[in-house]
Amino acid sequence: MIKNTILLIIGSLISISSFGQFWKVIEPEQLGGTVNNIDSEESIPVFSKDSSLLYFVRTFDKNNRGGLEDQDIWSSKRDDQGRYSDCSLLKTFNNKYNNAIVGINDAGDAIYLLNAYEGKKDTVKGIAVSRKNGNGWTSPEALDIPGLVINGSFYGFHMAAGEKTLIISYNGDNSLGDEDLYVSTNLNGSWSKPIHMGNSINSSGYEISPFLAPTGDTLFFSSNGFGGEGDADIFYSVKQDSWTSWSTPVNLGKSINTPQFDAYFTYSGNQAYWSSNREGERSDIYTARILSAPPLSASATGTDVTVNRGADGSIDLTVNGGVKPFSFTWSNGSTAEDPIGLVKNEYSVRVMDAIGQVADVTVMIDEPPLEIDPVLVSNYDILNFQHFFGYDKNKLKISRGDLKKFVKSIETQIKEGRPNITVKVTSSASFVPTYLYSSNDQLAKLRAENIKYDIVSHFEKKDKWIGKVTVVVVSTIVQGPDYEKDAYNRSKYEPYQFVKLVTE
Repeated sequence: MIKNTILLIIGSLISISSFGQFWKVIEPEQLGGTVNNIDSEESIPVFSKDSSLLYFVRTFDKNNRGGLEDQDIWSSKRDDQGRYSDCSLLKTFNNKYNNAIVGINDAGDAIYLLNAYEGKKDTVKGIAVSRKNGNGWTSPEALDIPGLVINGSFYGFHMAAGEKTLIISYNGDNSLGDEDLYVSTNLNGSWSKPIHMGNSINSSGYEISPFLAPTGDTLFFSSNGFGGEGDADIFYSVKQDSWTSWSTPVNLGKSINTPQFDAYFTYSGNQAYWSSNREGERSDIYTARILSAPPLSASATGTDVTVNRGADGSIDLTVNGGVKPFSFTWSNGSTAEDPIGLVKNEYSVRVMDAIGQVADVTVMIDEPPLEIDPVLVSNYDILNFQHFFGYDKNKLKISRGDLKKFVKSIETQIKEGRPNITVKVTSSASFVPTYLYSSNDQLAKLRAENIKYDIVSHFEKKDKWIGKVTVVVVSTIVQGPDYEKDAYNRSKYEPYQFVKLVTE
């Protein structure tokens, strides 16, 4: 078998988001300043768009509005050294029930909050929104999510920054485990009924703390149903062609995940943040600087078809760098990494990784030439055809006369097993001046080219004839006696105005 190496490799980067750089991180550490408190538990970090403000949830703090067992929203402003310190209880949105910020829009003038805030409905499980009003904020108003009924104490939300996509974790219809991921979308100001996001990212365990990357195509979440390091690990998955179709979840690895509880992943700039109880009973917020992902490249080796007109060619594609999972889009429609059953052709593929990097590769698959038995070819009669033209004439019709018989004879030989036929064309013009063409030489060439075109077109009308008949112009000449102003003397000039066809 013949091995063909790649013809072309092009690596490029498209729409790479901050999460896309998530490949390796500098050793995680507890967030500095006063965010983490030894006696309390910190979780659910959410940032303003410019990262100047960090909102988080603190539990088991006696200063919380609902007491020690309550969950309240706290905030911290980034100082000149980039640290988050001087934490304070956010009085605006805290009540005696569990509170959390679950999303901030791009403009920074809408904050989405856990649960309802309307009088006695404080205990209603859902999501509310408060919008900026001058220097303050409006009273939170519950969002109407049709069909959302939450039973039990475990649930959560993530509102994407564009305010069009809401990811919900709860035990709902079609749940595979304790909590599954659902999505509701906003169309023309109305939210859709939540739909289950599919079995690829939902398991028989629980899936919680969703965070949708700003690109809208990558979802981070925590789960105990896909294996990993321990209690709950953080994973990411890439959206395929719909909200219910996702790639196989990828574990963020040992730098992020531990045998303990790890969840509530987010990122701001080139910093990743999440909550973990890796160093104690209660969770703290951890951070790690995100390092750039390795560039994506690809190469390929093609294995040629083994017989003429066969279909057993194959390609072995090798992907280097990038971030899994990869997708493959071949020019023949295949989505396999290593396509097989290929015919002779040029094939190209675009490899895309989970963060939008692409690499383009082109490979040529060839085949052996057709083996022709010279003895078999010599057994076929040579076919001849010659036609003499009238003055300034240059066209014939295949559908009539001896030319029709000539073409039929070619078809007969091919049907009887002759693999291919070459038709050689010779054409001639006399020295009689032409009035329709620029020269007699042009007239001779037109006679040859016209009959070549007609024969080739005839055999290309059916796929089965393609490649079997070749027409070659071997000679175009001007010849005969000198012109003596007797153009219509047929016996004198017609023998030199002809087209001749011979097969071999």
